[in-house]
Amino acid sequence: MPIENPRHFAVSVLTRHADREGFVEDLFEDAVSDARLKAEDRRLVQELTYGVVRWQSTLDYFIEKLTEGRPQVPPVRVILRVGFYQLLILDRIPDHAAVNESVNLARDLGFTTQTGFINAVMRNCIRDRDKYLAEWKALKTSQPNIGWSHPKWLVERWQTHMTPEDLQTLLEWNNTPPSVFARLNPIRALPEKTITAWREENVDYEFCNYDWVPENLVFRFKSHPPLSKIPSFENGNYYIQDPSTLLSVKTLDPQPGERILDLCAAPGGKTTYIAQLIDDDGEIVATDIDANRLKVVVENCKRMHITAVEPYTSAELENHRKNGGELFDRILIDAPCSNTGVVRRRVDLRWRIREEEIARLQAEQLQILARATQLLKPGGTIVYSTCSIEPDENEDVIEKFCEANPEYKLKSQRSLFPPDDKVDGAFVAKLVHQS
Repeated sequence: MPIENPRHFAVSVLTRHADREGFVEDLFEDAVSDARLKAEDRRLVQELTYGVVRWQSTLDYFIEKLTEGRPQVPPVRVILRVGFYQLLILDRIPDHAAVNESVNLARDLGFTTQTGFINAVMRNCIRDRDKYLAEWKALKTSQPNIGWSHPKWLVERWQTHMTPEDLQTLLEWNNTPPSVFARLNPIRALPEKTITAWREENVDYEFCNYDWVPENLVFRFKSHPPLSKIPSFENGNYYIQDPSTLLSVKTLDPQPGERILDLCAAPGGKTTYIAQLIDDDGEIVATDIDANRLKVVVENCKRMHITAVEPYTSAELENHRKNGGELFDRILIDAPCSNTGVVRRRVDLRWRIREEEIARLQAEQLQILARATQLLKPGGTIVYSTCSIEPDENEDVIEKFCEANPEYKLKSQRSLFPPDDKVDGAFVAKLVHQS
């Protein structure tokens, strides 16, 4: 398979993804990391790969329509998805190129008997494209799960607690590429030094302002080389992190010299920001149930020259508590959740989450909160956060916790709604123990 052909790459990644070999972002990075691709071809591979996954339901609807339900083996279905994505969504690829490349892909992959079929289906799509585009526009209102390519159960769930206008803006938001944000690390380098480095590293950026973030802390990358090839990133001058994740740490309000627990710390974005806010002066215990994920926290702290963080696995933390270990002034809980606030950022998440998981997650979230109460000093603070936009995992969890633990007072809670706040979705609640 010629590695210079971006469509071959896209089909290869998408076929592996269809076979459930991993998350599409990981499969994409594995495929292109050592490839001899020009920058513009790499961008095309990513556009085709991520775009097809996002719009999978819509693409399949029109494929079914044009093939009259004729079944295809998975690689042929992938080729058709990539072809239809170019014909119906992208506007910079000529029709003849999309058709010819799709036919060639089928031939190269050993599906020679399917080439005529693929050619005919795609040419029929071109012939009646205006009709299909009009139908697609109507589907966005009449059947938004198909028109906006989301699971039906998730759209129906959102319809129960969102206005039609909010639902439409969220579905549209989720189908646009996410921004890349950098949170500067003054422990490693002054902001001026990092900004100067970006100019030399071909990083195009813009300033960002949010009411929960100090000025000149967060920047949006408009364009940039791969992060692994940017010296200022490798040197720890900043952390790639959506601004929504900083709200919980701001609400925690950590102070120098305090003993702080980040209860679900991996991969370390919030942990390192806590260290940054206390000038790396205090004791931050970072814990995670997965020891391998905890190693990522350690690596990020090392890269960012942070020394105040001490890693504990969940088992080690439990043993520490049983052996009379000191309690914590503040505890941050970035709880495991459905992640429905980051559907835009995690490309295949919408096809992985299941409705029944939300009830299980709520029970787990309440268990984690209960565990935190055993680790907190009298008068201490717990901040609970998720990247979910489901009331079941947010307001409902806090309400149930407060009913079961009247010694805790809810001081504040806030939700970030992606289309309105222009960041990932998030929920943050501040609970204070009444000593």
